[in-house]
Amino acid sequence: MKKIWLYISGGVSFVLFLVLSAIAGHMISDQDTQQMAVRWGNNGERVAQISCFFSPNAQISQDSIEEFEHSIDSKLKEASITSASMNENARQWADAYSADGQITISSDRSTVTLDAIGIGGDFFLFHPLMLLNGSFFSGNDINTDYCVIDEDAAWQLFGSNDVAGMMVNIGGKDHIITGVIRRDDGKLDKAAGLEDTVVYVSYDTLINLGTCNGINHYEIVLPNPVSGFAYDLVKEGIGYNEKEMHLLENSTRYSLKNRLLTLLAFGTRSMNGKSIIYPYWENVARGFEDILALLLLVQCLLLLYPVILAIVFIVKWWKHKSWTFKSVYLQLKDKMERHMEMRRRKKQDEEDEV
Repeated sequence: MKKIWLYISGGVSFVLFLVLSAIAGHMISDQDTQQMAVRWGNNGERVAQISCFFSPNAQISQDSIEEFEHSIDSKLKEASITSASMNENARQWADAYSADGQITISSDRSTVTLDAIGIGGDFFLFHPLMLLNGSFFSGNDINTDYCVIDEDAAWQLFGSNDVAGMMVNIGGKDHIITGVIRRDDGKLDKAAGLEDTVVYVSYDTLINLGTCNGINHYEIVLPNPVSGFAYDLVKEGIGYNEKEMHLLENSTRYSLKNRLLTLLAFGTRSMNGKSIIYPYWENVARGFEDILALLLLVQCLLLLYPVILAIVFIVKWWKHKSWTFKSVYLQLKDKMERHMEMRRRKKQDEEDEV
């Protein structure tokens, strides 16, 4: 009876391990901001998502980002990397950058000062927020007089969240609300810095009509034919400065290897000697790294128990086995000889009949 309970407990432990593995997989796939490489990859092409975070002292500007953008195609060409798409106009890469700050936004109903994120490039491609109505805008648009507001801002400004297409005034200039989003309000999201109302505007609007703290984040998805290629291309092209920047590959941040490294660095990884203020989505991602590392620890413990039971079972079975390798070898040899003898006799019988 004791053995039966041991085997049952070992089975339960293994099932719990599988359940936690499924939960961890769901948590990883649910992180949309970290899954751009999955969404971008096509035709089996290997791609990677790279993010770079800047301190104010890094002094990253639109010009420096554009200079890097202009060099990407030539670097891919030098590495003989071409698009696998049948569409000759298909893009091989996409990027975005953002800055945080504040703006004052007005409607006929009220005027409010809100936290703002100034975007450039394909920001909403990397950050597919939950739209309640309307649509996103591109940071590459020539017309920069667009904005996306969250539900709280819509109610403050208009008393409704169905306001896509309506006009607001920012710094004396009219802007079109292209969409209204639902702001994530989970405990982790609020702790990450998303507890207040936020509006998304073009980088030009933020820097010219609001208070801008400077570009603090750049991200790109591009071909990664061999491990580390995309990372090294960005590191070299962006002019990486270890003291003022943090560069990471989002595509592999939740891999088993990196979760183990996070677990080993637990406690010390939160110590930051750089003057970098991470945007809320990165804070959320780092929070999930900690959670997934702890889940991995529990998974290891749950798996260790049935593995130990299996080893004990195998050792006991081995000690009480009634055979040896020699006896098995002799049995197999005997069977082979008998088989060969039967084939020889059958062949001889066929020849005698002829």
